[in-house]
Amino acid sequence: QVNFVVCQLFALLAAVWFRTYLHSSKTSPFIRHVVATLLGLYLALFCFGWYALHFVIQSGISYYIMIIIGVENMHKYCFVFALGYLTVCQITRVYIFDYGQYSADFSGPMMIITQKITSLAFEIHDGMFRKNEDLTPSQRCLAVRRMPSLLEYLSYNCNFMGILAGPLCSYKDYITFIEGRSYQLQQSEANGKEDTKYEQTDPSPNIAVAQKLLICGLSLLFHMTITKTLPVEYNIDDNFRATASWPVRFFYLYVSLMAARPKYYFAWTLADAINNAAGFGFRGYDKNGVTRWDLISNLRIQQIEFSTSFKMFLDNWNIQTALWLKRVCYERATFSPTIQTFILSAIWHGVYPGYYLTFLTGVLMTLAARAIRNNIRHYFVESPAVKLCYDIVTWMATQAAISYTVVPFVLLSVKPSFTFYSSCYFCLHIASILVLLVFPLKRTQKGSKKHESVQPMWSRKLEEESLLQKNSYSTTNNSFSQKQEITCRYQTLKQ
Repeated sequence: QVNFVVCQLFALLAAVWFRTYLHSSKTSPFIRHVVATLLGLYLALFCFGWYALHFVIQSGISYYIMIIIGVENMHKYCFVFALGYLTVCQITRVYIFDYGQYSADFSGPMMIITQKITSLAFEIHDGMFRKNEDLTPSQRCLAVRRMPSLLEYLSYNCNFMGILAGPLCSYKDYITFIEGRSYQLQQSEANGKEDTKYEQTDPSPNIAVAQKLLICGLSLLFHMTITKTLPVEYNIDDNFRATASWPVRFFYLYVSLMAARPKYYFAWTLADAINNAAGFGFRGYDKNGVTRWDLISNLRIQQIEFSTSFKMFLDNWNIQTALWLKRVCYERATFSPTIQTFILSAIWHGVYPGYYLTFLTGVLMTLAARAIRNNIRHYFVESPAVKLCYDIVTWMATQAAISYTVVPFVLLSVKPSFTFYSSCYFCLHIASILVLLVFPLKRTQKGSKKHESVQPMWSRKLEEESLLQKNSYSTTNNSFSQKQEITCRYQTLKQ
């Protein structure tokens, strides 16, 4: 953990240097690719020793598979190999090294590299094999139309900005950043037949980086002072279960799981700040003309802590992983996409049994929450006072459901996880099954569009923002607010 923090702080300084002295206006994309890759491999070697070779091996073999298999089937082979290699490494780390320890957690960066390998393989398959009319609007915009070089591939997978903690970004966004086209605005004429490009002033990320570093500092302070005083393991303490009342047990469950989140806030926000410091992550300007540096942000803390639905929590937690799961699994699944997506998420996270218990429980919770929302929510949205009461109740229910669901994710093993669930009499499991038996999962309303029950668990808003990420740039507040159908991503939003 100390190595990780030291390396990330070094990466932050390197990012400032990279943006200042190797800016795209001063040097070639080739040099930027080489430096980003070498710095990334050096950090990996310093942090994990020779285990860092796994990063190069996984990327190298995946690239070889792409070359020899061809665009028709390479996405399948790359998906199986990358996920299989990751799983083998996770099994090795867990069952050969200390169970439940993270002293040799080289599989963490491999999880991000696996996302990048599989995402790019599908994007190349979409761009070079499938017909344009067979693609969804989002697939069409993310499709890669040429095979990347080995240097570009290694730079995308192993650059110093994201090799230790990510986050995932699309290949096209990364190449656009390296080539210095991040601040170009594409505009179309009203008839949509003609595009023009002009350079935009390079905005400074300093304020955004400073704000994110402040969040990192507060999260780290909270983790080092509060988290250790509220261990999740205390939820299964025999004396606590025997003497504490249900309200006290529920309250401790909530605060102990809330206290476990700041370490993720710290790691993901620091990773985001590193990318921003290098000049990567600019999304555009908001309605007030303020720069937005959340192109590849992985979480929204306020929405997480005040989420009023299971879906809202998932919308704002580990955002880039949610989009990866949606694009490589949910949209392409031929049956039971929600179940398949949760299973893939569990496999990707690792081999601890607690992960599978959490994600299988998550399937029930997601389906039950969706059924309740689709069947009763519309009765409580007419009056502001009633809506406020509804939001308070659903916030409490959501926090209870999230805490109940993720306990095995923290405890890792089967026995303590079942000890916790049995002490709660599997109450939310049973309640979720009863909800699914009572309420229809799909519900349509006269004159309405397709209801949320047939959509992915991640919000439409999240996908819309991701589709807009490269085309929402503007030089002024007025130009930002114009509603022009100027790019395929904006057209996707309109649809």
